[in-house]
Amino acid sequence: MVGEFAPEELLGPLNEVEKKNAPARLYVAGHREILDFGARVSIVGSRSASRRGLDDAGALSEKLASQGVVIVSGLAEGIDTSAHVAAIGAEGRTVAILGTPLDEFYPAKNRDLQALIMREHLCLSQFPAGAPSQRGNFPMRNRTMALISDATVIIEAGDKSGSLHQGWEALRLGRPLFLLEAVVQDSSLAWPREMERYGAQVVSLTSLDLVLEFLPERTGEQASPFAL
Repeated sequence: MVGEFAPEELLGPLNEVEKKNAPARLYVAGHREILDFGARVSIVGSRSASRRGLDDAGALSEKLASQGVVIVSGLAEGIDTSAHVAAIGAEGRTVAILGTPLDEFYPAKNRDLQALIMREHLCLSQFPAGAPSQRGNFPMRNRTMALISDATVIIEAGDKSGSLHQGWEALRLGRPLFLLEAVVQDSSLAWPREMERYGAQVVSLTSLDLVLEFLPERTGEQASPFAL
């Protein structure tokens, strides 16, 4: 399925805080029903992730997907790719929020993954076909990803990472923001402690109940209204 929608048509009514940075339109490829299937959690982080970061992203995504959580990420290299691939491998659902129009593939190495998600899962973009792909698209994409997600988890990110845009937007929206324990323990980073002061919570791979208890209830059942 390919279509164009107002955010309210996909997400339900938005309050004034949610409307502030919401896109005017969302372009959809795939199964829009996934948005109603289960609680949505963004798993995001560095494009140049460490091996541990990639493994942690995959393990967290797999565990949450096995609990009926829909895994949301941005289809970038590194953490995003690991999250999407693990969700699919766990026979869960995943949503990719693009910083390009749907008819572009960025990064090029994720062309096959994007095509798979568009066919069997869900891709969303706020950029219409023909819109220029530029650096400013990605902070906008991250704010939209925070809006679509019920919670965000930052796995690994430097002080200048684009994932921080999403973290701050999640806090502004009043959505739960979780920081993986390993990134909080990195004394070279200033942002984790600042986000903690504004309400971010620390989570580990062995304390996922903390994430689950903050999520809204949707169907979350293994039975799906569509076939993957």
